Amino acid sequence: MTEQAIPDTTSLSGWRKSTYSGSESGSCVEVLDNHPSGVPVRDSKVTHGPALVFTADRWASFIGALKDGVLPR
Repeated sequence: MTEQAIPDTTSLSGWRKSTYSGSESGSCVEVLDNHPSGVPVRDSKVTHGPALVFTADRWASFIGALKDGVLPR
C-alpha cells in the first residue's frame, strides 16, 4: 500500500491528539486508530482535513525514530 490522503475528514470520528505533539498551543497532530487504510494523521487546527494516511509499518518506524531520539520532538 502506498501513502494516500483523505481530503475531507469530517465524517471520521475517534481522532486523538498524538502523545508526541508539542505542548505549545497550535502544534498538535491528531491520529485515528483502527482505520482500514492505515494511520490517518492530521493537523488538529484543521479538523475537516486533509489527513495523510501512512502504512502501519511506516508510522511505527516514524514513532520509533522519535522514541530513539533520531528525530527531534
